[in-house]
Amino acid sequence: MRKTERENATPAYWVGVASASHVRRGVSGGFAQLCHGKSAPLRRMRQGDWLVYYSPRTEMRSGEPLQAFTAIGRVVDDHVYECAMSETFVPSRRNIEFVRCREAKIAGLLDRLSFTRGKRNWGCLFRTGHFKISREDFMIIAEAMNAAIP
Repeated sequence: MRKTERENATPAYWVGVASASHVRRGVSGGFAQLCHGKSAPLRRMRQGDWLVYYSPRTEMRSGEPLQAFTAIGRVVDDHVYECAMSETFVPSRRNIEFVRCREAKIAGLLDRLSFTRGKRNWGCLFRTGHFKISREDFMIIAEAMNAAIP
């Protein structure tokens, strides 16, 4: 697909799951890192797609429960790359242009989102770490986050 075709393509909308502290690190660095650094979820996204982060906790293991959407941004390009964080951990990343937003607790959205509405065990889907959502669901989340989405 040529660049002009890609730019005109309808974007896809994704949820990525990470602790709030990891999300903040990604926002400050302009990147997404998903599923403990795996490249596959990042490769499913395309330039122009949107990603919203959901954070179940403030920290990865020992943090306080949060259950909120914590960041939202657009995939900048089609490049997935590795970044050595230590000698033994070299996660994959993707460049994201994050937009200004506020946290939005999921509790107030459960009955409005098609992927949680009427589901007693709505949290199971989030355990996958990365999943596609509809434009309508994305816009509901973006509005709750007070995010300026063009």
